[in-house]
Amino acid sequence: MAREKDADRSVRGKLAHQPGTEAKGPTRAVVIVPVLTRHQRSDDESNRPRLTRSAEARHDEAVGLARAINLDLIHTAVATVNDPRPATLLGSGKVEEFAEIVKEGHAEVVIVDHPLTPVQQRNLEKELNAKVLDRTGLILEIFGERARTKEGTLQVELAHLNYQKGRLVRSWTHLERQRGGAGFLGGPGETQIESDRRILQDKIIKLKHELETVRRTRDLHRAKRKKVPFPVVAIVGYTNAGKSTLFNKLTGAGVLAEDMLFATLDPTLRRVRLPHGTPIILSDTVGFISDLPTHLVAAFRATLEEVVEADLVIHLRDISDPDTAAQAEDVERILADLGVDAGDAKRVIEVWNKIDLLDEGNRARLLADGNDGSKAPPIAISAITGEGLDALKALIETRMAGELEELTVTIEPAQFGLVDWLYRNGDIVSRTDNEDGSATISLKATHFARQEIDSRLHRKNNG
Repeated sequence: MAREKDADRSVRGKLAHQPGTEAKGPTRAVVIVPVLTRHQRSDDESNRPRLTRSAEARHDEAVGLARAINLDLIHTAVATVNDPRPATLLGSGKVEEFAEIVKEGHAEVVIVDHPLTPVQQRNLEKELNAKVLDRTGLILEIFGERARTKEGTLQVELAHLNYQKGRLVRSWTHLERQRGGAGFLGGPGETQIESDRRILQDKIIKLKHELETVRRTRDLHRAKRKKVPFPVVAIVGYTNAGKSTLFNKLTGAGVLAEDMLFATLDPTLRRVRLPHGTPIILSDTVGFISDLPTHLVAAFRATLEEVVEADLVIHLRDISDPDTAAQAEDVERILADLGVDAGDAKRVIEVWNKIDLLDEGNRARLLADGNDGSKAPPIAISAITGEGLDALKALIETRMAGELEELTVTIEPAQFGLVDWLYRNGDIVSRTDNEDGSATISLKATHFARQEIDSRLHRKNNG
């Protein structure tokens, strides 16, 4: 007897249309944003106070997440919850109200922008007569659509299986095995739910082995990069902060960059040469988001190791967003979970993006606040217009290769092939062409460039 549904089928699969059926329009959905009035203790072990987001900001983000997978939103609402119900989270009156909206609008999916227990999710599905996704399920759905590489697909699948493992319910008791032994002796055989959990656990173990292979491959690539000592600079930030746009601007790459939450998922690395010749590896990473599920962070640890191992981290903020401070706090918490101290000014550069979207008054006020002397001042840029990028590249090069040093070199006639290299990798202060055909050049160059100059001159002299 075939099962009516597969226990470990992904949320994405449940939303997808079955093969062979006629194509129809986008899935109709309702978005509910519960706002709990009572203080809810954070699961953060440090128990640090958290910045509070406005209900409007939470609503806008939930709508953006839903639209990221092309849902047709027929209704969105902020629901105040004074007394969270263990069975449904929402009060009975609200549940009835939304059930009527779902029925009238023929909605197939209800998004609840809050973590739901398995019991709450199951009860809401019964009451609303629609598929219910909580915040974690929605993020997994988006990640499932965004993953393009084998690594990304494996990571999403692992995160989803861990999510599903705790949500298996006893739905197939009619398929339980018969009692073991003779008569009533020997106890019951394996139940269907136990079988499903065993199957899920086997798949999880298999995926972890595959991801371990990915991790070892990354370690090999990282070891090769260290043999040719190119420093790694990782761009991190809240989703939609403009990471991919900045990455494209600095590298000339064609990474997808759209005004969409989680527009890109798989990490991308490119080699970049800075203005004074310092080579670096620039890494674009997956965007962070508030309440990012712990098991999702764990699944993506192979990808996020690029951040952990980076020599320099650019924390990119959308300074035009009203909730930029809360977003920055969320990013800093995830970095802390990865073992990266966001307050380490030697390793982390705070960059304020989308400065072009601010009027002159707000721009001046924010820049004044950022230069209050309490920490290293941020770099204000626009990844779209290019404003501030020269200052950012100069700061990156200073951190990676040291301050500019003044030096004077004499280039013999046989070494004139180096002159062009000096002009491209240093700031020429003066040049004197001597009577014997040599040239004396005074310039400013990074410590890295100075070492390269010494090496090239030494090779020429020995040649």
